[in-house]
Amino acid sequence: MFTLRRYTAPDFSQEQFLRAPDAVFLPAPADGVAPENFHAMSIYPEYAKVNGQWLLAVESRMDCVAVLEDERLVIREFRLLKKGDMVLIGRTESCEEGIYLHASGFTQETAVQEAFSFRRSRSRETAYSQDYSELYELLRHEREHGYVVWVLGPAFTFDRDARKAMGALIEAGYVDAILAGNAMATHDLEAAYLGTALGQDIYTHISQPNGHYNHLETINRVRHHGSIAAFIREEGIDNGIIHACEKHGIPYVLCGSIRDDGPLPPVYADVYAAQDAMRHHLRRATTVICMATMLHTIAAGNMTPSYRVTQDGTIRQVYFYCVDVSEFAVNKLGDRGSLSARGIVTNVQDFVVLLEKNLLE
Repeated sequence: MFTLRRYTAPDFSQEQFLRAPDAVFLPAPADGVAPENFHAMSIYPEYAKVNGQWLLAVESRMDCVAVLEDERLVIREFRLLKKGDMVLIGRTESCEEGIYLHASGFTQETAVQEAFSFRRSRSRETAYSQDYSELYELLRHEREHGYVVWVLGPAFTFDRDARKAMGALIEAGYVDAILAGNAMATHDLEAAYLGTALGQDIYTHISQPNGHYNHLETINRVRHHGSIAAFIREEGIDNGIIHACEKHGIPYVLCGSIRDDGPLPPVYADVYAAQDAMRHHLRRATTVICMATMLHTIAAGNMTPSYRVTQDGTIRQVYFYCVDVSEFAVNKLGDRGSLSARGIVTNVQDFVVLLEKNLLE
């Protein structure tokens, strides 16, 4: 039986907490503008001392600010600040200004690290057997108790077995929301409609005559019907990732980019509307799995804290996985501040097929 890592809160009876001053909050001078010396939040649990009590920010998000409202710390993006919002001030994180960042709440005992040892980083040479075993048990637990968000690049939609595996995971209840771009949905629908992805057969990978038109034909046909749901219904689509989402009521957020073709009707053209739509799901997420999409993964990582406060007040860990065939993509996520992310360097088509095999067998 999978067991979540227990959260160990700070010991507020220690002298450093007792001596700490109350945190300072200053009003935002204008809409969308924080006061000078604002405190930028991180992915970790952070506390501020208010009237002698240490308050935890129930939600957090990297590069946002904390606003004091009704004795609660509310995390807000700069663009959403209103003039007069009382914003947390301070650049220290060890009680000096009434702010404490608690990075070790979910720390487990590990083997003592020697000053010199081999293979500390996660790379193509890393053995991921333990990661897979943990992930299988985690997903079985999350299906009943959590909210699993998948961040998908278009790469694995090019493969028949990977599309089938992802559709099966959706049907089996292992997916609560999908975040992606125009390309992932386009190539998945193209595969269901014409049997190709970017003009290549999704099984043989042989380019078809005039196949470079196929994704455009698909987008155009969806736009003709007015919605993806209508396209699936009217064209008799019966397979794929988006089909499974529509069939089982799983929400998907498609975020636009400058280079999009079409795009498909539900794609967000406004980047901040897309950010809000992504965050709607990420603020509920207890596990996030990102596959083969570096920039979308970093965006999701920056919006996902390392913890979640449940309805009963329990503080639990948020599990974050980045799966990519490129070591650079996996390691770049950590470089951008998502320090709790677990990287798995592998082909994403093989990864999702392996998940299906072990979870549904």
